[in-house]
Amino acid sequence: MEQAQRIAAKAVRRVLSGVALGGALEEAGASKSPQRALATELAYGTLRFLGQARAVVRILSDRPLTDPSIEALLWVALYQLIHTTAPVHAVVDSAVRATGQLKRTSAKGLTNAVLRTFLRRRESILDEVSRDAEARYSYQRWWIDRVFAEYPANAAEILDAGNSRPPLTLRVNSREASRDEYLASLKLANIAARPVGVSGVIVAEPRRVEELPGYAEGRFSVQDAGAQLAAELLDVRDGMRVLDACAAPGGKTTHLAELATLDLIALDDDQMRLERVALNLSRLRLTAQLRHADAADTGKWWDGRPFDRILLDAPCTASGIVRRHPDGKWLRRESDIDGFVAQQKRLLDALWPCLGSGGKLLYATCSIFGPENEAQIESFLLAHGDAARVDCALPAVFVDASSARGQLLPAGAGAAHNHDGFFYALLQKI
Repeated sequence: MEQAQRIAAKAVRRVLSGVALGGALEEAGASKSPQRALATELAYGTLRFLGQARAVVRILSDRPLTDPSIEALLWVALYQLIHTTAPVHAVVDSAVRATGQLKRTSAKGLTNAVLRTFLRRRESILDEVSRDAEARYSYQRWWIDRVFAEYPANAAEILDAGNSRPPLTLRVNSREASRDEYLASLKLANIAARPVGVSGVIVAEPRRVEELPGYAEGRFSVQDAGAQLAAELLDVRDGMRVLDACAAPGGKTTHLAELATLDLIALDDDQMRLERVALNLSRLRLTAQLRHADAADTGKWWDGRPFDRILLDAPCTASGIVRRHPDGKWLRRESDIDGFVAQQKRLLDALWPCLGSGGKLLYATCSIFGPENEAQIESFLLAHGDAARVDCALPAVFVDASSARGQLLPAGAGAAHNHDGFFYALLQKI
């Protein structure tokens, strides 16, 4: 266990220095470790509850720790002691040994003392740290304040949902099987699952997707239930010319291709991520034209022929999907919002002329922050007299107080739909 703790601690430190979690785990050596799965789980979990772990260490340290490696190891061990069922003594002993592996033998006593003191005073310490907002919710303070300002009635539920473990949600490829057929194949494999939305399936116990029946044959994709709404809202039909303007990694591109036979163009400005779109299309036995380009620079890629439908899954803070990407809670700065708003406006303004008369553009983000969503659309409508907003007809299971005006808020494990946070606005050219 100590190797996994060391890798996770190093990865968490790299995230706090500005590196995305995937790259941080790679730098920490996770891919070469036999304990890769555990190290990954510990890094994700520690980042979900980092505010709490930080606060506990501050209480239990006589003075601020000067060694970030030891502090990060303590965060990882505290995550295990508070939020997992790992044997207590194994966690503590492994953390002490991990401290020694860092060639800081003198610090082993500190690690042991902090963790064992926490175990003796666990309830009182957790009660004390829960009075601090950053420790209670484990987000940066600006993020907490913004959520409470925008959603005062249910801010706590939104923040807590972002710290929950996401389900393994699949989208059945309708060109290969019906959802009922795929659910039957899961049942035959003794894999518990239930339907969600129109074509989604939630697997009760998450596992490697390669282990699920039909993966190699392209019978399903992994896609959050909320994200599955995008292609459905565009109402595509055979023969339409359709643009997916920010396509990578291809979940929405492939969904569009499943729903109808289209003249489909998938754009992205990241060549490596565009290659993932190609791989997904190939596995699912679907086709689309892939273009490496900046969608806003239409002079470089558009041939002047109007599109019937455009999907703009715009770059954003990703504040609605932090349960899948907990590093986002610590990588983002409040000033980033203005940068994303400007980028979104640039894309909307550039792509609108590419839409044919009567055509529809779906603006989507995986954000819960108003400036990127409702405010962005209101501003666009004021500036474009030929744009009208069309009501988003959401499936009944998704319609609740949070879905007003296309804003879906992250839902926790108790919700029937259990989706991430998304925003959708459907615009029609008149």
